[in-house]
Amino acid sequence: MSLHVALLRGINVGAAKRVSMSDLRAVVSGLGFENVRTLLNSGNVVFTTARPATDIGGRIEKALEEHTGVWARVTVLRGSELVQIVDSNPLASFTKHASRLMVSVLNSAADRRRLEPLVKRDWGDEAIALGERVAYVWCPNGTIKSVVFHELARIVRDAVTTRNWATMTKLHAMLEP
Repeated sequence: MSLHVALLRGINVGAAKRVSMSDLRAVVSGLGFENVRTLLNSGNVVFTTARPATDIGGRIEKALEEHTGVWARVTVLRGSELVQIVDSNPLASFTKHASRLMVSVLNSAADRRRLEPLVKRDWGDEAIALGERVAYVWCPNGTIKSVVFHELARIVRDAVTTRNWATMTKLHAMLEP
């Protein structure tokens, strides 16, 4: 059995994409995944499976739409990937401001190359660093006012989902036995 984390983009944001976490757990459990747990009302799911990780995200997307009528992009991380993301944070000095430190998880590690030029630029008070499949973005004035965060979003468009550091560390804690 291996642990996985599914991050659903845009769930519970606005009236059109509301899905109860009990419905989300039911959808993920209905796909045969085990030990399904959600975090808050945020569209984050931790589960285990003995099945190969072949298109887990696509299967959850399809089942969610079929059972709730809501479509949301799903990005899946193996538990070990989430541990690496948390343990390897190059912007760890900003973690005391967990709501302003964002972790943007790329749907594909290949998209990382497109973000590399951003690391070379001077962003003033803001900062960006790259991990294997993530971008860590320091937004001291929030994401709405962040120039670097908007540039990242422009480059990768919908091929990313973002969580703040507080959420990532809570998901990390959920991986503990």
